[in-house]
Amino acid sequence: MKQVIFILMATLAISCNQIYPKMDNGSSHELAVEEVIQASGYTYLKFTDNDTEQWLATTTIDAKVGEKYYYEKSMVMENFHSKELNRDFKTILFVDRITTEPISGEEKTKPVAPGSAKAKAEKMVVVIEKSKDDITVANLYSNKETYANKLVLIKGKVVKYSPEIMNKNWIHIQDGTEYDGNYDLTVTTLSEFKVGDIVTLEGKIVLDKDFGYGYIYDVLLEDAVAK
Repeated sequence: MKQVIFILMATLAISCNQIYPKMDNGSSHELAVEEVIQASGYTYLKFTDNDTEQWLATTTIDAKVGEKYYYEKSMVMENFHSKELNRDFKTILFVDRITTEPISGEEKTKPVAPGSAKAKAEKMVVVIEKSKDDITVANLYSNKETYANKLVLIKGKVVKYSPEIMNKNWIHIQDGTEYDGNYDLTVTTLSEFKVGDIVTLEGKIVLDKDFGYGYIYDVLLEDAVAK
């Protein structure tokens, strides 16, 4: 079955001082897109559900008015304010999996946490010149216990950038190295970047960072600053 599967970080849904989101783990839902709003790293879709206007948010997709999508699990957020759009949503759904065809019984799996292998950014071809003493993404994953709660310096290419989530900017970097299928490092920072930037960052390595609802980062570089 041809599918389009996207992972929306739960942190987007708790980025404001608002009521904590509720989970909807019901059956599969179908929607017909009535309006599309593209934001930095996210797509907002308007549709009608039981004669009521509804909005859904997911990571960026090339959705068009009239297209049909399917989703199963969602986080329901009330009175959500989007800083980027400067818009209030009475109710909005944050969807962790959206497809172009109905979700069959055998495909109904638990949401994928953004720190897991399935939720990493797409692997890019990255060639970065480093010194022999530089830490690599492969080093971090192969020796993560050694680096836990320590400041590290790492150089990589920004492959994904999501601004202003929980008052921080979130990026994914890759450096062309890999260990046991792990080639992508998630970073939180106050600095601003754009996709394609080659950056050298210093921050603290945190393991098994849990944001709730099963969203756990195996390895996270927190509060990084550019060097």
